[in-house]
Amino acid sequence: MERPSWDAYFIEITHLVAKRSSCLRRRVGAVLVKDRNILATGYNGVPARITHCSETGCLREQLKVPSGERHELCRGLHAEQNAIIQAAKHGTPIDGATLYCTTMPCIICTKMIINAGIRKIVYEEGYADRLAADMVSESGIEVVRYGDLAPGGNE
Repeated sequence: MERPSWDAYFIEITHLVAKRSSCLRRRVGAVLVKDRNILATGYNGVPARITHCSETGCLREQLKVPSGERHELCRGLHAEQNAIIQAAKHGTPIDGATLYCTTMPCIICTKMIINAGIRKIVYEEGYADRLAADMVSESGIEVVRYGDLAPGGNE
């Protein structure tokens, strides 16, 4: 019987979480983990009790805003933001946690991650946001692309 590594296990969970996304452009999932325990999850989409973009249409699509630009022109929150918010809402400390995410965080999420005390990011897909990459590097947060991990690593 072959068991997935912890990294593979948590990355796979990000894919399940992303299936809850209500975003029309990209489905993203995030999982906050500490000591191999899931603290909170998040997916991208509109705030609770707000009409989903599937009904209103995507404002960013209507305005032809490229990916990675003008984040304020979106009705939704990012998966990383929602994971951090869920932890705060339920009083779960995330200082020192690892963020597993289907996509590398943008600059807005990166600033939240830094101030939340998250110490490691494991992601699958890159994201074209040079400022985010620069700031996360300067912060000392460990960043690992999941595909670059050694097979069977983090058993």
